[in-house]
Amino acid sequence: MTDSLNHLIQTVRYCIASPTLGYCQSHEHLFIADGQSAKLVPSLRIDDFSKTVSELNSYKDFGGVSIVDAQPIGCGRMAEELYSASVSSGINIIASTGFHKLIFYPEEHWIHAMDESELFYLFRNEIEHGMYINCDKSMPSQQIAAKAGIIKTASDLGGPTGEYLKLFSAAAKASKHTGIPILSHTEAGKGALEQVQIFADHGVPLDSIILCHIDRKLDDFDFQLAIAKTGVYMEFDTIGRFKYHSDEEEAAFIIKMVEQGYEDKILIGLDTTRERLKSYGGAIGLDYILTKFIPLLKSYGLSERIIEKFTIINPAKAFTIKPKI
Repeated sequence: MTDSLNHLIQTVRYCIASPTLGYCQSHEHLFIADGQSAKLVPSLRIDDFSKTVSELNSYKDFGGVSIVDAQPIGCGRMAEELYSASVSSGINIIASTGFHKLIFYPEEHWIHAMDESELFYLFRNEIEHGMYINCDKSMPSQQIAAKAGIIKTASDLGGPTGEYLKLFSAAAKASKHTGIPILSHTEAGKGALEQVQIFADHGVPLDSIILCHIDRKLDDFDFQLAIAKTGVYMEFDTIGRFKYHSDEEEAAFIIKMVEQGYEDKILIGLDTTRERLKSYGGAIGLDYILTKFIPLLKSYGLSERIIEKFTIINPAKAFTIKPKI
């Protein structure tokens, strides 16, 4: 990987020029195999190829061009299916290496035994050579040509402490070495500032950091503003998730962020689960933002130009391979 890739985005099929990314939802789950995640949360099983492709086709029909799959190695990621679904639908899929919350890995899982150096080489290998398959219950050994284009990280309510430190450090080093950005899960924003500090301490550029789920709760705008002020990208995905709040409240929150001057740092997605995908019998579908939420934003007075920043311009910048450090 060379600095000539600085204006490219790595998808499961090939690298694409950043300006061709098009409309992109920045945090979805297209496939999750039956396993530890589904054992803990049954809706975290999304494993029917034809149904997922149906979702992608509907997404494409309403204007979707690209999408980010946020399921990392070793906890249900279905890399071969991601590649095949991209070929079948024509949608550009950006896949994840990295790690999820530790609750999604059984005690005997290999991720606990790996040290920081081993994790760094694993993440780097998935980016530079191809993703591993069939490794939810065994050490990664079988590799395919399709490559990861994002590094997923995550911490739980306790923030990035304890065992998470080696994982965050390995991810930061992999990002610096490859130029691939980091997409980081927070628990409703918990640990967000600590995550940013860890990445910054490792020298990861702010424009290579995307923080997720900080819009789950909307009762502390000062905290969310503090996250925005760090300069990282913010990915808002509590759209159509009415157990948290209404879409009207989400729209008002986004407008408030725009009014504070952060329209260039906002990405959006649905953080889909089985119960939220129409093809699986769920409530909404991958096309929900295109068909329902964007019209709502427009009704609140947001211009087409600003909405295009959330869905086209900002993702093209956020997911671009950055210069290696």
